[in-house]
Amino acid sequence: MSDLDAFQTRLGYRFQQPELLRLALTHSSISHAAGRPAPNNQRLEFLGDAVLQLVLTRELYDRFPDLDEGALTKSRAQLVNRRALAEQARRMGLGSGIILSRAEEANRGRERPSILANTYESVIGALFLDGGYEAARVFVLGQFSDEFSHLKPAPQLLNPKGELQELLQATEAHPPQYKILSASGPAHDRAFECAVFNAGEEIGRGRGTSKKTAESAAAEAALTTLRARQASAAAEAVVPSPTHPPQVQPRCSRNSAADQDGFQCAIPGTRHDQPR
Repeated sequence: MSDLDAFQTRLGYRFQQPELLRLALTHSSISHAAGRPAPNNQRLEFLGDAVLQLVLTRELYDRFPDLDEGALTKSRAQLVNRRALAEQARRMGLGSGIILSRAEEANRGRERPSILANTYESVIGALFLDGGYEAARVFVLGQFSDEFSHLKPAPQLLNPKGELQELLQATEAHPPQYKILSASGPAHDRAFECAVFNAGEEIGRGRGTSKKTAESAAAEAALTTLRARQASAAAEAVVPSPTHPPQVQPRCSRNSAADQDGFQCAIPGTRHDQPR
């Protein structure tokens, strides 16, 4: 059994075009070693990253119908990061199949998290080209089944704009004012940036794919800022109790015979303060 055959067995998928798998396992250091352009897995990595994001995004969308866009994005970030992808690659023994230059091999490239994560995405890209979206989806969801079973969705604010309005009203502040700062991107993929102000002061800023989501993101940022200010003010308002009793001032009266200065002083509560 060849190395590619053994690797396909570990993948649980048989490639119709095995050369795609070989390309997915070929690190860019091969091109550098050859001193000229040579086929490597960078393009497949680019494709695989997009496919991975799509599969996980759809799964999150289906599993958590009550989560808003922001919470879904944060939940996806728990699943897709360099460390998590490198760990997935280690589980399936991906490092042993990577085709590296001698120099990268000497630098222990098979163990480097960045190389493992990038190659993992390349394999997903190869699966997509060879077997279509369904083949890639089955592979990814099988790989991430444990992660989904333990995933704690990111918390969300159900109505950040309403919560901000209530918070400002409770402190008798001015109502929030929202302003769209910029809009960019093509018509089908717009990106908006919004700032929210209170009495002329910017208290939060956020981005979104619509004006509504950008305003919600700005309100969420403002809530974080204002609550931090409240906590800081509450901490400063705590005054420690005195550790020393107040000083008692003596009462002095005119008495030329008492001392040379003509004053006789008595401290309240002492025997000198008793009537004679």
